[in-house]
Amino acid sequence: MYAVIKTGGKQYKVAAGEKIKVEQIAADVGQEIVIDQVLAVGNGAELKVGTPLVAGASVKATVVAHGKHDKVRIFKLRRRKHYKKSQGHRQIYTELEISAVNG
Repeated sequence: MYAVIKTGGKQYKVAAGEKIKVEQIAADVGQEIVIDQVLAVGNGAELKVGTPLVAGASVKATVVAHGKHDKVRIFKLRRRKHYKKSQGHRQIYTELEISAVNG
């Protein structure tokens, strides 16, 4: 059984036992959270799509870790204008382990 969930403005296809990295969630490591914004639930060939959410569906997950992704380099240059700008960014994430998908 799998589900399509929405968290942090993004959508993820998840199944029980998977680990995913999502936008930062304010929860402690080891804490179990319930994600109730489920857009679709599938089991083999059948698929239940919500309008926009599936009623009564939820996904249980455990917070494994918090961290930062690799640095993304931003470099801007205007030729012949003596303009150079260099910047970097590391996005914070929360790693979740999906324990159960309830459809």
